[in-house]
Amino acid sequence: ISFGTTKDKMLVIEGCPNLKAVTIFVRGGNKMVLDEIKRSLHDAICVARNLVRDNSIIYGGGASEISCSLAVEAAAHEVVGDVQYAMRAFADALEAVPLALAENSGLPPIESLTAVRKRQMEENNPYLGIDCNDIGTNDMREQNVFETFLSKRQQLFLATQVCKMILKIDDVIKPSEYE
Repeated sequence: ISFGTTKDKMLVIEGCPNLKAVTIFVRGGNKMVLDEIKRSLHDAICVARNLVRDNSIIYGGGASEISCSLAVEAAAHEVVGDVQYAMRAFADALEAVPLALAENSGLPPIESLTAVRKRQMEENNPYLGIDCNDIGTNDMREQNVFETFLSKRQQLFLATQVCKMILKIDDVIKPSEYE
């Protein structure tokens, strides 16, 4: 079966014996649109691959970041010395994701984050996140908003590695030596 326009011709082959093979035809207005579609498809395929490797999920909407932030902040109270300041800064950095989600969704970021943090603490419910879909519930289980555990673990690992590298640079180049 062939179809298309006078400028663009496409050929569809059906009835392949290898049913695991998939071809996706994409058409866009310009190269930039096609590149964005290609990137989005790649991201979606990577999510599917991660779920095949490990089907563990965590709830999205910033729920995991808020929950981790609360845990790190609580642990910082148990630590004496300068380390507690680094832990509190890390807890604050974790909240950048839900803040960005709220802002990108047109919600007031600080108020939204504060409300969800408060509810997570009061209800002891780590599944509460930013209601980006404006459904009326912050429970990401009810909204079916989730992400793969593998990708979240990798994101946190890379973020902490970058922080370590920056701290090492600060140790190597002292401000007095730089001037």
